[in-house]
Amino acid sequence: MSEGHSTYSPKTGLGRWFDARMPLPRLVYDSFVAYPVPRNLNYMWTFGGILSIMLVSQIITGIVLAMHYVSDTSLAFGSVEKIMRDVNSGWLLRYMHSNGASFFFIAVYLHIFRGLYYGSYKAPRELLWVLGCIIYLLMMATGFMGYVLPWGQMSFWGATVITGFFTAIPLVGDWIQQLLLGGFAVDNPTLNRFFALHYLLPFMIAGVVVLHVWALHVTGQNNPTGIEVKSKTDTVAFTPYATIKDAFAMVVFLLVFAYFIFYMPNYLGHPDNYTVADPLKTPAHIVPEWYFLPFYAILRAVTFNIGPIDSKLGGVLAMFGAIAMLFILPWLDTSKVRSAVYRPWYKLFFWLFAANAIFLGWLGSKPAEGWYIPAMQISTLFYFAFFLVVLPVLGLIETPRRLPNSITEAVLEKNKAGSGHPAGAAAAPETKG
Repeated sequence: MSEGHSTYSPKTGLGRWFDARMPLPRLVYDSFVAYPVPRNLNYMWTFGGILSIMLVSQIITGIVLAMHYVSDTSLAFGSVEKIMRDVNSGWLLRYMHSNGASFFFIAVYLHIFRGLYYGSYKAPRELLWVLGCIIYLLMMATGFMGYVLPWGQMSFWGATVITGFFTAIPLVGDWIQQLLLGGFAVDNPTLNRFFALHYLLPFMIAGVVVLHVWALHVTGQNNPTGIEVKSKTDTVAFTPYATIKDAFAMVVFLLVFAYFIFYMPNYLGHPDNYTVADPLKTPAHIVPEWYFLPFYAILRAVTFNIGPIDSKLGGVLAMFGAIAMLFILPWLDTSKVRSAVYRPWYKLFFWLFAANAIFLGWLGSKPAEGWYIPAMQISTLFYFAFFLVVLPVLGLIETPRRLPNSITEAVLEKNKAGSGHPAGAAAAPETKG
């Protein structure tokens, strides 16, 4: 995908002078205009661009909000209210930032599931996938610390509970917790630490995103067939073909985002977080933000000791293990076929896995009592079984469907099936030009 020389040609003397000294316009042209992409990409390949827009939005709104926010436990809640009421367009900035976090995670989850379905994690894209997982991990850290900053009830108690889980780690657990808190309890040093890290991490995310895009341009994009590009007829120029598709998807996504900002701005938040933090009043049910709920359910699913490992440590290990599964995924799947389109059994297990992930999220919002506990345990077992049993075994025993010889052949077959015309009639417009 990255082979071939640059076709960029500066039109002016200033352009040629600049290109000879720092070829930034050439880099942009080669990466986002003439860059060849598979001709069969669908709308699931638009979330990379959407995530870039959301990251820029979060950084810009975050910088402006930081100008008015006060990271002091006695003033933080009031400073957020001041932003909402007294700062010009402060309510808009805050709602864009808070809802933007949720929509950022919506886009990244769809991006991850697209990669799982079409096998985008397989060779030679293992490093590309790992870099994406690092971005996701940094997003989780950023989201958690940002949740604490409004200093509402759920902010305070969420930080207390989550940081408390680190004490389960032998030898270094207490030290890690005290390092995070800046003391022995959630207080002013904690808020200052979280504010500083919440401000810093998005720039770290942006740096890893650059590496992610670089790795993508080296290996080239995967596509719905999972077949590598074999000739120029398998590709089209990024602009205008992919950019038009990306732009349309972005507009639709941003319209939904705008609807939440203007009509349902508090829908994705927790009601308790609109009350100032009170260390003497524990909420009836402490939950993190919705995008952490599947892992929260996994954390609470371990209610029993496993040999020398007590239930608290077991839950922490299960939670971090669930994230670690994503990092080692490229080496767990033994199938030579990438796309689930040609793997009937994998497609079935994928949709079961997706449904199970949603179910885990729902369970994470429920109290750890009654039938919810065995449901969490069964769902957690299936989560790990998918990675550690289904993927390794299925690749060895599954008989995939016949793969097309090329991306172009797959496009022609799809057009023929969609039009109902004979193969020659379908092929003529595709091969013309």
